[in-house]
Amino acid sequence: MKTSIATVCLSGTLAEKLRASAAAGFDGVEIFEPDLVAAPESPQELRALAARLGLTIDLYQPMRDVEGVDEETFGEVLRRAEAKFVLMKTLGADLVLCCSNVATATIDDDEVSAAQLRRLGDIAARYGIRIAYEALAWGRYVDDYRRSWRIVELADHPAVGVCLDSFHILSRGHDPAGIERIPAEKIFFLQLADAPTLSMDVLSWSRHHRLFPGEGSFPLGDLVAHVVRTGYDGPWSLEVFNDTFRQTDPDRTAVHARRSLRHLEDAVARRLGAQAPASLTALTEAGQPRDIDFVEIKAEDTSQVEALLELAGFVPRGRHRTKPVTLWTCGRARVVLNEQHARGLASHLSAFGVAIDDPATLTARADELGTPRAYRRTYATEQSLDAALAPDGTELYWAADALDEPAWVREFEHGTTRVAGAVDRVDHISLTLPWQVIEESVLFYRSVLGLSVTGTTDVPGPQGLMRSRVMSSTDRSVRLPLNVAPPATVERGHAAGLAQHVAFACSGIEDLARAARVRGLDVLPMPDNYYDDLAARFPLPPERLALLRELDLAYDRDEAGEYLHFYTRTVGEVFFEFVERRGGYDGFGAGSAPVRLTAQGAGVRPGSVRS
Repeated sequence: MKTSIATVCLSGTLAEKLRASAAAGFDGVEIFEPDLVAAPESPQELRALAARLGLTIDLYQPMRDVEGVDEETFGEVLRRAEAKFVLMKTLGADLVLCCSNVATATIDDDEVSAAQLRRLGDIAARYGIRIAYEALAWGRYVDDYRRSWRIVELADHPAVGVCLDSFHILSRGHDPAGIERIPAEKIFFLQLADAPTLSMDVLSWSRHHRLFPGEGSFPLGDLVAHVVRTGYDGPWSLEVFNDTFRQTDPDRTAVHARRSLRHLEDAVARRLGAQAPASLTALTEAGQPRDIDFVEIKAEDTSQVEALLELAGFVPRGRHRTKPVTLWTCGRARVVLNEQHARGLASHLSAFGVAIDDPATLTARADELGTPRAYRRTYATEQSLDAALAPDGTELYWAADALDEPAWVREFEHGTTRVAGAVDRVDHISLTLPWQVIEESVLFYRSVLGLSVTGTTDVPGPQGLMRSRVMSSTDRSVRLPLNVAPPATVERGHAAGLAQHVAFACSGIEDLARAARVRGLDVLPMPDNYYDDLAARFPLPPERLALLRELDLAYDRDEAGEYLHFYTRTVGEVFFEFVERRGGYDGFGAGSAPVRLTAQGAGVRPGSVRS
């Protein structure tokens, strides 16, 4: 499979974009014309640089409004085009993208458009250049790839073919199955982009919200499978207009982009099965994780976290035999407290582990994706856990699923034997991420762990809107809400609401909340207004509402079941949540999140008495 990336995907100068693309392992690039116009290097110098880096220049783009015009206007099109063809020869590009006309003076006549593309193809052929005609989703008359193919077919010129762009096809809801009726030799180029499902005009959607494959909701695997079935063997090229990616480090973004194509290649290879060409390779099948094995909180001093855990019913399982690390457990919930290499660090969620049937397959898959690895020193008598580094710096570990306890637990000594309690396991880990890594994080957990996006929501808080995407395994044994904090919160720092949190699944949460209070656990208080609103939203018996109010329990329900939960105070950059799901409830009590954010952001003293 030949890979390519449009320079519009990356930040920096054109030379920096070329270097980043080559370093990430791309075979070629699309040169976006504004990048070339702004470059201080000459076309000859850029051609030489690409050659030194081992990159082919696969496409020059775009030429706009070239067809469906009156004869006088078309004369100007030919003059403009010939100048570009001369430039392309110097640059070393032999394919140009021509977009369907968007102007209001366009002629709605396929024969006219075909004849003009044919004449344009005559001139292009003299320079050894071909034209890839693309139907823009917002084209004046040609906004469907099937019509662009019909025009190319009418043009009947060897230098004129189509460019298929996944965004323009899928954003309009066009059926990609018709791609298989296009001869492979007439598909000159394939451009790929994912996108979230949005309700807005397609031009704004395209210019600001495209994503790399695997990050959005488009069925790219199906579309590309149709393309491959035609026999197309040209580049798979990324063309992603996105405000975030054009601000972030080009080297990192290029690696991220290349990983997205590897993930897409796997999806297509699996769809095609025995029909997949030899050029496509599936990733190692690792299966989905079965559980959250542990969470790790790191700090110079973890004593405050220990106090929280003890008051919640956890017991110290022991201290690691060689490291300043302790393990606290309750039921199957395991919390590792790590003080190693933590000088000056406040308590924060530094890592978590998942249980999986065959860890070696997940290791192989992570390596095939080029995922950054995390390493820690282990001694000969200790279990070595493989790990990857998530985009936000969180370390992800994996170990074999165990019926009783994983082997690494035996490395902790002189503690209390495991006890049963109200807490059963980790229900979910909620991660608040910097805005610039959210899309990369979605791809990371989707491609490495096989999780999928199972929910999206916007949570209003006192500093702005917090956007949340939930990544889950099919059986919901692993749930990871990924949150993007509003800019004002980021500027104020972690203490203003950027804390991560771990939610523990419980049974008998009312008894747990009451017992924890007796032991002295500080619970984040919920205001009276919240319970007045609950009474209006749900027909709760007065005595039950009174109990929720007494214990500062938050509540939600839907047609499938109920959700009860409460929060602890924040220590450093982390807090805990205790939850009980009843019936088939699958959410996270989103209605209480604004209340929680307000209480945390306002610095309410946990455990204070309401007036």
